[in-house]
Amino acid sequence: MAKPKLQIALDSQSLSEALVTVREVGDVVDILEVGTVLCLQDGMEPVRAIRALYPEKTILADTKCADAGKTVAKNCKDAGADWMTVICCATIQTMQAANKEIDELQVELYGDWTFDQAKDWKNIGIEQVVYHQSRDALLSGQSWGDKDLDKIKKLVEMGFKVSVTGGLDVYTLELFKGIDVNAFIAGRSIAEAENPKQAAIDFKNKINEIF
Repeated sequence: MAKPKLQIALDSQSLSEALVTVREVGDVVDILEVGTVLCLQDGMEPVRAIRALYPEKTILADTKCADAGKTVAKNCKDAGADWMTVICCATIQTMQAANKEIDELQVELYGDWTFDQAKDWKNIGIEQVVYHQSRDALLSGQSWGDKDLDKIKKLVEMGFKVSVTGGLDVYTLELFKGIDVNAFIAGRSIAEAENPKQAAIDFKNKINEIF
C-alpha cells in the first residue's frame, strides 16, 4: 500500500487569495488543486501562476467538466495542469475526449452514480476517482460512515486510485486506516487555519503515523 498523498484544495475566490495560501503550504503538500470556484472566477490564470511558482508539483484543475471535454482538457493542459476533473454525470464521450488531452483524468463522484458506470470509466482508461462528502451535505449534518468507507473499498478493489475529500481533519484520517487511499484532499481545514503551513505539516505527520 502506497502512502497517501496530501492535496490542498485552493477553494479561493481570487488568484491573489489563492497565492497567499499556496505560498504557505506549497512546499509541504504533494498536489496543488485549483478549485472549481477559482477556475470559474479567474479561468486558467491560477493554473499558469501556480505552475510558474511550483514547476515540479502535480497541479489539478478542478473544472468538474460536464461537456466539451476535449476543449476544456486541452486548455487545462496548455495552462500547466497535470490532472483535471470531470463530473460523474458527464457522458462517456466527454470523458474519453478529455482523457486524450490531459495526463490524468479524475471522475468526481457526486449524487447518484453507480458501480456499473464506474466499470465503464475503467474500460475507457480512467484510473482516478474522487469520493466526496460535499460541502452542502456536511453543512446539513451528514458525516463519514461505514457506507462511505465500503464504497471507497469497492472502488479500490476495482483498481481505481481513490482520493477522498469533504470535511477532513487530522482526526477523521483515522477512519481510513487500512484503506489504500491515493490522496487526502483538504481545503479550509488547512487554508483557514491560524497557521496553514503547520496545519499541512500536521496532516502529513498524521498520514505518516497511520499509513
